[in-house]
Amino acid sequence: MPVASILAGPSGQLVQSYLNNPRLTNIKNIVFIIFIYKLLCFLNTTLLVHGPTRTYKEVKTYLSLIAFKYAKMIPSVKAKLDRELGKAAKDIEDKVAPQDDKHPRYTSLPKLGFTEEEMTKELERKFSSSNPLHPEVFPGTRKMEAEVCAMVLGLFNAPAKAGAVMTSGGTESILMSCKTHRDWAKEIKGVTKPEIIAPITIHAAFDKAASYFGMKLIHVPIDPVTMQVDIKAVKNAINKNTVLIAGSAVNYPHGVMDDIVALGKLAKKYNVGLHVDCCLGSFMVAFAEKAGFKLPPFDFRVPGVTAISCDTHKYGFAPKGSSIIMYHSKEFRRYQYFSMPTWPGGIYASPSIAGSRPGALIAGCWATMMHMGEEGYIRECKHIIGSQVKVRKAIETIPTLYVYGEPKTSVVAFNSSKYNIYDISDHMSKRGWHLSALQTPPGVHFTSTIPSADASDEFIQDLKE
Repeated sequence: MPVASILAGPSGQLVQSYLNNPRLTNIKNIVFIIFIYKLLCFLNTTLLVHGPTRTYKEVKTYLSLIAFKYAKMIPSVKAKLDRELGKAAKDIEDKVAPQDDKHPRYTSLPKLGFTEEEMTKELERKFSSSNPLHPEVFPGTRKMEAEVCAMVLGLFNAPAKAGAVMTSGGTESILMSCKTHRDWAKEIKGVTKPEIIAPITIHAAFDKAASYFGMKLIHVPIDPVTMQVDIKAVKNAINKNTVLIAGSAVNYPHGVMDDIVALGKLAKKYNVGLHVDCCLGSFMVAFAEKAGFKLPPFDFRVPGVTAISCDTHKYGFAPKGSSIIMYHSKEFRRYQYFSMPTWPGGIYASPSIAGSRPGALIAGCWATMMHMGEEGYIRECKHIIGSQVKVRKAIETIPTLYVYGEPKTSVVAFNSSKYNIYDISDHMSKRGWHLSALQTPPGVHFTSTIPSADASDEFIQDLKE
């Protein structure tokens, strides 16, 4: 039925009568007055602080950016920009990353690690005084960083279009992912009040990211038996402001892997991001399959996964201070970058929070990975996860102790049905063992590392006693 016919009928007259109600008119007038008042206050404050000339320039710049944003959507303009940017990128790559026999590229781990002689040959330059903020001055460091990113992307089965950035640790990787998803959702979906949904077991770096970047973090419960995130609770928490859901592979408290496949389905259905936190899982989850341990799907092979964080300074055995944040596409990664083209000191741009970064850590990470090689990581993966399995089985044979969930890699968490678990932890401390204390629910966890794996039999004996 035509709108005019509806408005002409009894129901239409009722609507018009309601809209013309003096009370509603007064409310509309009040709202309009408040809007005008706030706008005038903003303009007045801006003019007082910046002055008319600067205010005019800022408005002009803002309008220019808006115009440029929409101009880029025109196919012919976009095609020309892509061509010019491609040429510029090629010129930069030729300068800072030459490809010839003198500069071989390593985009995947060698099957066998480099010998000391091979490492020395590759590390002829000094990197301790280099600064990756200036890649054109220190191309060797930039090359190593790019190769580390490429190798880690390969380990997590990233698609060809994927991209990664090296950071100072898991916290920075998580912060960057949250910022990236926030900015992506703002530009693509118009979200201005971004929310993250994550289990209560997710790393506290997500709380830090929410605090830093003006986001809301919604914690959802975990299953009390499996210790995995409650998928139904995640689904119920998703709304128009959701920009990111997160899961762990594995989580810090219990060493349990969340159901990443189920989270991926939700991410795809509602068009939100999915971050898989592999900071603790690191190379243990990456090499578990090759080492003979079966894990559920968790990496980029899972539809819906948009970002993965992995700490190379944990089970990559690199020097402390290196981590990788990976994205399913380079186009998505660009939301992480910061640039300031109008700074008087020149164009300033950086890929992560840090400006200047120590080249020595990048070189140390690259050297560690090249020296270990696939064979070395598979060997240590068997050793470390095998030790966790042995310790877990031993704990399960002690009548008063029980294990939380089904730990997958290096961490096993447990509690006591009879004794105060923190008293047990104190007695173990006196014997030289440091067990991380957990809460809600109470417990402690044993972390399998190379040293603790070597001494796992002694640990089991002390715990039994």
